[in-house]
Amino acid sequence: MELNDDEIRRYSRQLSLPEVGLEGQKKICSASVLCLGAGGLGSPVAMYLAAAGIGKLGILDFDLVDLSNLQRQIIHGTADVGRPKTQSAAATLHRLNPHIQVVLHETRLTSENALNIIRPYDLVVDGTDNFPTRYLANDACVLLKKPNVYGSIFRFEGHASVFAPHLGGPCYRCLYPEPPPPGAVPSCAEGGVLGVLPGVIGVIQATEILKLVLGQGRSLLNRLLLFNALDMQFRELKLRRDPQCPLCGDNPVITQLINYQTFCGAQPAAATAPMHPDEVTVHELKRALDDPQLGIQVLDVREPDEYQIARIKGARLVPLSALPKRLAELDPNQPYYIHCKAGGRSLQALQFLRERGFQRLKSVQGGITAWSDQIDRSVPKY
Repeated sequence: MELNDDEIRRYSRQLSLPEVGLEGQKKICSASVLCLGAGGLGSPVAMYLAAAGIGKLGILDFDLVDLSNLQRQIIHGTADVGRPKTQSAAATLHRLNPHIQVVLHETRLTSENALNIIRPYDLVVDGTDNFPTRYLANDACVLLKKPNVYGSIFRFEGHASVFAPHLGGPCYRCLYPEPPPPGAVPSCAEGGVLGVLPGVIGVIQATEILKLVLGQGRSLLNRLLLFNALDMQFRELKLRRDPQCPLCGDNPVITQLINYQTFCGAQPAAATAPMHPDEVTVHELKRALDDPQLGIQVLDVREPDEYQIARIKGARLVPLSALPKRLAELDPNQPYYIHCKAGGRSLQALQFLRERGFQRLKSVQGGITAWSDQIDRSVPKY
């Protein structure tokens, strides 16, 4: 391929680098990258790759832009709220660089479509935020021999690496052979995330992609980069391929994609999760609160900073993290309706209390988010 005058001017600062030059820029413009997710990590990755001139960018996402996304998902704007993320991202990328091709995959990555979607691309960048999709992307990349540029974020910390067994490195399963139990790791919606953090990790992922395309420098293959924003500290762990890995080891037993929802113990997204026997709806909570004779007390097991943002009137704050130390403050004979943000922590608190003799317990399904949606819209959502 040849670069036209506009492209030469556009990429002039890269062309002047001896490690890039004209031939290197041609490699960049000929490369294709699939970005899994157009959210916190996908935003800086896609924007910097587009600016650098990656010739074909695939954007896979099935979600709509929400107001809560805008604190960190910089590829979207206020006017995009309610719009499919793929379409919003494509508009931004085309404004940034009209020379690139943007291919939209407005779908969820599944075991049925992953191989066909990933196959046409040279590299994959993982901007996903859940374990089933993360394992699925890893397995598909290993089976197709595609480099998987990994990143993850939570609160103030981020990780980055390159998984590519065909290049001599490990895969994601070598690092995490088994997923954590469902609910053990809070989502960003539950735990929060500093808005600039995905920018830092996403830029590292974009850097790794450009280095791989150019064949320059030392990649994060065989290394896991750890970043702590509060300490402004980077640390590095050495990784190596696990010979016993069921996917990329010496005797692999995973030779095709599996059911990743089942593997991770997760409820399929398209299905409606059945209520736990000890759960009540927010409507049942409202009816109980409206009947003083029931004598229920609402127990809020979120953290104090969450309680400051939004609360149910009359709820008593006892954070899940402090529950063991504050157990003596609670009456085993008192009926408690326990809530958190979305229902996960309240079920953990219920189990903890039940094991210590508390019997009159209910967990509020959907937590304060469902209360805001269905009962009292004046309660802020966060």
